[in-house]
Amino acid sequence: MKNTNHYAILMAGGIGSRFWPVSTTQYPKQFQDILGVGSTLIQITFYRLAKLMPAENIIILTHKDYKEIVKEQLPQVKDEQIVLEPCMRNTAPSILLGALKIKKKNSDALILVAPSDHWIQGDLAFQENIEEAFEIVASEDKLITLGIEPTFPNTGYGYIKYKKDDADGLKPVLRFTEKPSFKKAESFLEEGNYVWNAGIFIWSAKFILESFQKYQPETFRLFQKGVEVYNTEKEQEFLVENYQKAQSISIDYAIMEKSDSVYVIPAKFKWNDLGTWRSLEDELIQDKQQNTIVNGRLLPLKSTGNIIKTKNNKVVVLDQLHDFVVVENDNVLLITPKDRIQEIKVIRDKVVDQFGEELG
Repeated sequence: MKNTNHYAILMAGGIGSRFWPVSTTQYPKQFQDILGVGSTLIQITFYRLAKLMPAENIIILTHKDYKEIVKEQLPQVKDEQIVLEPCMRNTAPSILLGALKIKKKNSDALILVAPSDHWIQGDLAFQENIEEAFEIVASEDKLITLGIEPTFPNTGYGYIKYKKDDADGLKPVLRFTEKPSFKKAESFLEEGNYVWNAGIFIWSAKFILESFQKYQPETFRLFQKGVEVYNTEKEQEFLVENYQKAQSISIDYAIMEKSDSVYVIPAKFKWNDLGTWRSLEDELIQDKQQNTIVNGRLLPLKSTGNIIKTKNNKVVVLDQLHDFVVVENDNVLLITPKDRIQEIKVIRDKVVDQFGEELG
């Protein structure tokens, strides 16, 4: 039987612009089947969380423009489970809002915070890690994050340094480092007590609210004013008036890097934040010419190392093309060298400037 004190905040408000033109402002990454598996990222994540708690205990934090997409992709979710952010203010304000709403429903609530647009393989290992964390925070004032054992010196991820000891499981966090240089990342792997920051958190509603009150008192006061109307028809009116007043800040900067009660569980499941089109090469099988294709049929004529995502099982013919990204949506076809992947946001902005917002 699922524990009714277990809740989740599913973060689904981002744009995922590095996956443009498939991920757009109108239809972001979390609502897309990026890997061609038959389900969108938010659907996969929701069903994974629903194995850990009652489905009605999962609240989805998303931008006001995405309400209908959420309802379409998760028809079993009730309107009261969808929390609409009037504007984007990073992760800390949305997590605080979610925690206040959950605490009002259940003062004994334990909360899992999870991104909706990451890729996880190993549901059983994930479940074991979360249940271990829930068990700890049920009786101890701790802020727990899950860290992924690094497999190579990735410079695109944040790192968590933990205190070395011989015991398995929970480790005290010593430091967070954002996207290090390659040399630094190499040294982290050599030291052996660093993990990738997966952005997955577990805590009690009570303790995360105490932490906000201590480390972000202004933001806490702002959202605390709305407690009487949370989970009522007047909630959205309060948010429209006040949400924009909140400081735009991540939960890492707001709380995790300030608190001395932060711990990490080194996780064993496979994880990918699907940060850029190159992520597809990590998760999907390549052909003999090291090409990666999603939702299409490829004829590679002396073409190697390409990433292709098309629609409707389209035949794609590449002739002497090497290390390119070729992706499309209904309105845009993007062809760019893989070493320009980090510039996709800039390319997107140029397209929007020249051809209109609807293409972004």
